[in-house]
Amino acid sequence: MKKVINSPKAPKAIGPYSQAIEVNGTLYISGQLPIDASTGKFAEGGIKEQTEQALKNIGYILEEAGYSFRDVVKSTCLLSDIADFAAMNEVYAKYYTQDCPARAAFAVKSLPMGALVEIETIAAK
Repeated sequence: MKKVINSPKAPKAIGPYSQAIEVNGTLYISGQLPIDASTGKFAEGGIKEQTEQALKNIGYILEEAGYSFRDVVKSTCLLSDIADFAAMNEVYAKYYTQDCPARAAFAVKSLPMGALVEIETIAAK
C-alpha cells in the first residue's frame, strides 16, 4: 500500500510530486533542494551550507516516516558543478559514518531555482 509522507519541517514540494512515498517498507524521498522551510529560501553560503540543508531536509522526512539515516540504502547527489564534489562529500560524510549507502554523484547542467546541490534518497527497513 502506497503512503504519502510529508514533513512540516521540510520544504513543500515545488511541483506535482510528494516529499516522499513509502511502499512495502521502502521510503523513496524526492530530490531535496537546500531550501530552509522556515524562510522558503536557500541556505546562505556555498556548497557546504546547501548540502547541509538538503541533508537536514532529508532527515526531517526520514523522521516523519519513522526512519533514520541508518536506514538509507541509496542516495543520488546532483551537483551544478562537479568541482563541488569534495566539499559536498565532506558534509555528506557527517551523516553517513558507517555502513554507508550506495551512491551516485554527478554534475548536471542546472538545478531548479539555481541550487548548487539536490539529493534524492531511498531508505528501507
